[in-house]
Amino acid sequence: MRITNWNRLYRSDRRRFHIGWFGDADDNHLFDLECGVNVTAPEKIVLSWSGGKDSALALYELRKIKHLEIVSLLTTISREYERISHHGVRTELLERQAVAVGVPLRKLYLPSTDPGPCTNKEYEAAMKSVMMEYVDAGVTTVAFGDIFLEDLREYREGKLPTLGMKALFPIWKRDTSELVQTFIDLGFRAYLSCVDAQKLGKAFAGRAIDESLVRDLPHGVDPCGENGEFHSYVYDGPIFGHSVNVKVGAIVPRDTRYFADLTLGLCSEEDTASTAHVSPISLSAE
Repeated sequence: MRITNWNRLYRSDRRRFHIGWFGDADDNHLFDLECGVNVTAPEKIVLSWSGGKDSALALYELRKIKHLEIVSLLTTISREYERISHHGVRTELLERQAVAVGVPLRKLYLPSTDPGPCTNKEYEAAMKSVMMEYVDAGVTTVAFGDIFLEDLREYREGKLPTLGMKALFPIWKRDTSELVQTFIDLGFRAYLSCVDAQKLGKAFAGRAIDESLVRDLPHGVDPCGENGEFHSYVYDGPIFGHSVNVKVGAIVPRDTRYFADLTLGLCSEEDTASTAHVSPISLSAE
């Protein structure tokens, strides 16, 4: 028998099984008394989360797949600056964002070394440690918002199987012009948090992602910034239960980039009512 009404069978918002189900919470197979059939529990997914446009689109696409349950967002943070790696977004904005989209957040702090960021060896060691925690909690799939960078996909697909995990790419090979237009049409709202000083320039930092921005992008700049031309912070859209009140502050030059210092505006009750951080050890169904 094919199960089509997954919303009735499984409450994904709280990750609890309905009363009347038999089965171990750690098992993939459960029994529904009303239907009288064995049902496979949703596959648990951790989403690599930068807080930007591509991560948001990946989450949007993943939520369309009924047999998947996104149990955690994983974000790398610069320990020295308390900001999202590469994006430069404050951790408090990240935390409010995770609460707004309704997915528990795991922050992975990366050490800094004199005179620069952590080495690749340190990064891989830290990532391996947290991934093994996910595996122990029954999470063996990691989703990414990559679009077309083949070397990055090959790297991820080479590393994860050594840990007993696999990679998922929900927006892979989407046309980036179509993708950014879809982002706008769906009602997502975001600011550019970081831009390449040479490819774009100071005037683009802090701009909203909208049709005028897309028109103004110089020739050769990917519409989704997939080559690192820009990074973003999403504060509203169809995956959000409520928007995050964010303001664009000072534009700060650093190395070869300009960063828009995004800050929290007045917080709503929804913003402050919950905490987004959980340990992946607690991800098993209750």
